[in-house]
Amino acid sequence: MPSYTEAHADPKGPNDARPTAMQIIKDEGMEGKLTGKVVVITGVSSGIGIETVRALGATGATLYLTARDLNKAKGALGDIFEPSRMELVQMDNASLKSVRLAAKAILEKTSKINILIANAGIMAVQNLRHTESGYELQFATNHLSHFLLFQLLKPALLAASSADFQSRVVIVASAGHRPHGLNASDNYHFQKGDYDPRSAYTQSKLANVYMANEIERRYGSLGLHALSLHPGVIATALGQHMPDEVIQGMLQDPEMLRNLKSIPQGASTTVWAAVSKELEGKGGLYLSDCSVAEHDAEDESPLSPKATSHTYNVDEEARLWKDSLEMVGLSKEE
Repeated sequence: MPSYTEAHADPKGPNDARPTAMQIIKDEGMEGKLTGKVVVITGVSSGIGIETVRALGATGATLYLTARDLNKAKGALGDIFEPSRMELVQMDNASLKSVRLAAKAILEKTSKINILIANAGIMAVQNLRHTESGYELQFATNHLSHFLLFQLLKPALLAASSADFQSRVVIVASAGHRPHGLNASDNYHFQKGDYDPRSAYTQSKLANVYMANEIERRYGSLGLHALSLHPGVIATALGQHMPDEVIQGMLQDPEMLRNLKSIPQGASTTVWAAVSKELEGKGGLYLSDCSVAEHDAEDESPLSPKATSHTYNVDEEARLWKDSLEMVGLSKEE
């Protein structure tokens, strides 16, 4: 398989030599090779979710696609959407009730799931907002919804795993996890004040990383693996909550523009995590730029694709897992 290190060494902005999601599928020889397999993808109504569907659709797999607004998702997917192999399922990531209903709908159609891609997310919500369950919106949308969905779909993921194709959970995290660790267990939702949109986003994305690491620890030996990733810097609707002056400042930053990926390029690491033969049987890894991220705790650049000192933390991963079970209403794992 090709190494993408050189292509990412000197980025020159969108549509440069860095691979697209579809290129990954072709390089891996996966076109039409997942017929009979089942993939669940969340957040398909915009951004890299659409390109993830496009690429995974080329594998021949059956796709269950979640979105809060099904009409918007169907319009966004356009000709990509193939009703014979794809089904849209309504799911609002801000509502645990909606997640349960979506999981139920999926499991009524299939008892086996080979790949779960946790793609849906929000960023930089400027004011503290809580869900109907009382949880901070970014933490609930980015982490808790996917944690609950995984728990509900886990039996189907375990049932699908085989010696030749072990099941995978792919979680779209972010380099945004790098600035700091998790809040205390009694302050995930900023109950003690001091809400900051960046800090809340950081916590939710670190939770994504920790969830993948802990899944691997608990289920890797059973043939169920999990990976987290930084997709890169991409101009999508994810930034809709950011102040205009912040966006304008980013657009005037030469380093930011140089690192910017197109949307098809932005979905490449997700797709690489889902289908790469190099990753077969592996998990608990943080990926970036279609490779396992290097460690560099000293690199403080907000654009850094590298892992930092707290990207892997066994004790914190276990704490978050236990607390998350309680928050989604599971006294034990289902």
